[in-house]
Amino acid sequence: MRYAFSTIAVFFLFFTACRQEKPVQIDTAARTKVVLRSFSDTATVDTFKIVLSGERPKEMELVFTITSPSGQRIYTKILKATSLLDNYKDNVDLGKEKKQVKFMQDELGLFLDEENFLEPAVTDDELPDKNTPDKIFFAELKKSGLNGFKYRLGKESNVYIAWSPSAGKVKPYYECCK
Repeated sequence: MRYAFSTIAVFFLFFTACRQEKPVQIDTAARTKVVLRSFSDTATVDTFKIVLSGERPKEMELVFTITSPSGQRIYTKILKATSLLDNYKDNVDLGKEKKQVKFMQDELGLFLDEENFLEPAVTDDELPDKNTPDKIFFAELKKSGLNGFKYRLGKESNVYIAWSPSAGKVKPYYECCK
C-alpha cells in the first residue's frame, strides 16, 4: 500500500513538473483592429491598423500602422508588451500571465478609440509649449487643419502625431509627459 502511494505521488510530481504551461489562447480575429479616418488628407481616408502579435507577454507586441489611400505605409510604431506591462505594474495587478494577456487585449481594444482621433490636430487657440518638439510643424498643422492621432506609451506618456505635407511623413507634434 505504501509503495502504491509513493508511486502515485512520484508520478503526480513528475507529471506536474514536466507539464509545460500553454500560452493563453487569443482568437485570431480579436488580434486586429482597423479604422478608416482622414489623416494625411482631409478629403480621403487612411487606414489605421493595430495588431497584437506573439503568444506570451514576453514576446507580444502591438504593431500600429497607418496606410495612405494610395496603399503606401506612412507610419509604423511597435509597442513591446514588456514595456507597457512594466509601466503599469505598480497600478494594475499583472502578476499572472493570463492578466498580462488580458491587459494587452484591452490595450489593443482601446488603441483606436474615437477619443484618440483629433480633428483637427491643432486648433486655432492652441499654443505650443515645452512638450512641443517642433514649433514650425505645430504652426504648419494649425494652418493645414489636418487631423491628428494620439496614443499611449505608458500611463503618463502620450505621443500626438500628424501628417506633415512639407516633410512628406508623419511626425510627432506633441509628447507628454515622459
